[in-house]
Amino acid sequence: MKRMLWLLVLLALPVQAVELPAQGRVEVLFTPWDDAEGALLREIGSAQRSIHVQAFLLTSRNIARALIAAHEHGITVRVLADREMVAKGENSRVPDLHSSGIDVRLETRYASAHNKILLIDGEDNHPVIITGSYNFTFSAQARNAENLLILRDNPALATSYLANWQRHYDEALPFATAVGP
Repeated sequence: MKRMLWLLVLLALPVQAVELPAQGRVEVLFTPWDDAEGALLREIGSAQRSIHVQAFLLTSRNIARALIAAHEHGITVRVLADREMVAKGENSRVPDLHSSGIDVRLETRYASAHNKILLIDGEDNHPVIITGSYNFTFSAQARNAENLLILRDNPALATSYLANWQRHYDEALPFATAVGP
């Protein structure tokens, strides 16, 4: 009965898909064969103005260090993370990001805030959107079969990703509020 009710709810939802023309350049990486973490570190290091992150799981010390270094160099870094994964994850680097002064909010509305996105310079003419199944973890690079897409130079797509990121940010709780005392 529950399954049928969910199906009816899903069928009643309006379709709001955004269709955009393909443009720019695409790089695809597959782990464990390709160095996806190296590509992420390269792109984080190339940021000029901003980095918007949505992370289900972020345990990679290298990625956390790169985000903190970008923040320390004047790049605006803002992070959204899944509250349950931060609370459960003894190896989560999200508290380190918050401690370094990075704006961190935790998503609590969803059963799983499963987005894995880095949006670099999303407001500019040459944005970089990084997405895929790849969690920001050592296992994603070394143990799992994952994919990572790096999409460059598509401002319309970046605008769509940034609007979605902002919608999630507006619903999320500040780190200190979400983790409690």
